[in-house]
Amino acid sequence: MKVRADIAALIREGHTNASIAVRLGCSPSTVSRAREALRLPPADKLGRLYAEALPTGRGGYRRPTGRLPLSPDRQAANRAALLAALREAA
Repeated sequence: MKVRADIAALIREGHTNASIAVRLGCSPSTVSRAREALRLPPADKLGRLYAEALPTGRGGYRRPTGRLPLSPDRQAANRAALLAALREAA
C-alpha cells in the first residue's frame, strides 16, 4: 500500500485518524490503513489535545453536504457583480 505523504506527516505529528480525515477530506478508514501500513500506534490522548487545531468530538466522521455559507462581504460582492452584469445586458 502506498501511503500519502500528507497523511504520514499528520500521523507523525500526533493527530487522530478523525482529525486527519477532516483536514484532508478523506475517510478515517483510509487514515487507519495508512497508520497500520506505517506500523504506528494510535495517537495518545494527551498529545492529541495539543496537536489538533479542531476538536473531533464523538460525532464520528461526516462529510460536509452542500455548499459552505458565504460571508456577508462575499454575498455583497456577488450581488454587486450580478447587478452590474444585468445592467450591461439591459
